[in-house]
Amino acid sequence: MAILRSKEISKMSDKEREEKLKELKMELIRANVAANKTGKIKIKEIRRTIAKLLTFMAKKPEKH
Repeated sequence: MAILRSKEISKMSDKEREEKLKELKMELIRANVAANKTGKIKIKEIRRTIAKLLTFMAKKPEKH
């Protein structure tokens, strides 16, 4: 569930992005706790998705 494509992020509303960000942060915390069992690949994947969301949220829409 951690992987989000840029197209999917662009279709989301601001509120949906913020909710998804909160959800991913909680998932990251759970993954860190369970890192001994699942490995660190999932943690890297979640961090990457969080970074995508934050980057997209930081972009200001261009006015034409």
